[in-house]
Order: sequence, then C-alpha cells, then structure tokens
Amino acid sequence: MPAAALLAAVVVVGLVVHAALPDTAVTDITGDVLYAAAAYLAVVLIAPGLPPLAVGGIAAAWCVAVELFQLTSLPLAWGARFAPVMLLLGTVFDPRDIVVYVVTIVVLTGVHLVRARSRRA
Repeated sequence: MPAAALLAAVVVVGLVVHAALPDTAVTDITGDVLYAAAAYLAVVLIAPGLPPLAVGGIAAAWCVAVELFQLTSLPLAWGARFAPVMLLLGTVFDPRDIVVYVVTIVVLTGVHLVRARSRRA
C-alpha cells in the first residue's frame, strides 16, 4: 500500500481514537503510536528516496522535538486558541510519549528495512 494511503488511514484512526474513545492510558499510548507512524510516513512521502534509517532518524527527531517543545507551554496555549494545533503539537510534556515514539519508530524502521531488502533480492 502506498505511503499516502497508509498515512491517510493512520490519520483517520488517530482522529477516531481522539474523538470517539475515552481518554485513558491505553488511548493515550495508541495516539502516540499513531502520531509516530504518521511522522514516519510523512517523511517517506516528503523524501521517498531516503533510506529507512534516515527516515527513522528524522521522524524520531521530529517527535522528540515536538514533545520537548511542550515544555514551553506554547502548544497548550496555542491549542486553547485553536484546537487542531493540539493534534499536531500536543499539549503537555510526558516522558512516556518519547519512549513510545522511539519504540514505534524503531519497529517501523525495522519493517521498512526488511521490505527494502526483500525488494532488492
């Protein structure tokens, strides 16, 4: 399935999780997994020729930077003025989010590496 279709599916599932399910630790972690997957797929779409390790590095850097940016309280303030900002930048810092992002991106990078190798073989 092309990256664009996968990204669209991830975004739709993320919006459903955010809007339709109760706010619990499970839905929070699910949202983090989906956010990291969306970041990974966005990098694939923007730079399709990048090797999987580069894609993973860029996606992880984005996710960690966004999480650290939440320490400034700006995403929370901006989200209070325009709610969709919260979907892109989050609201409050949670170190668990960084762990979930990195683990998700490591798994996606591994899958991407396996697929890239199998295509060359």
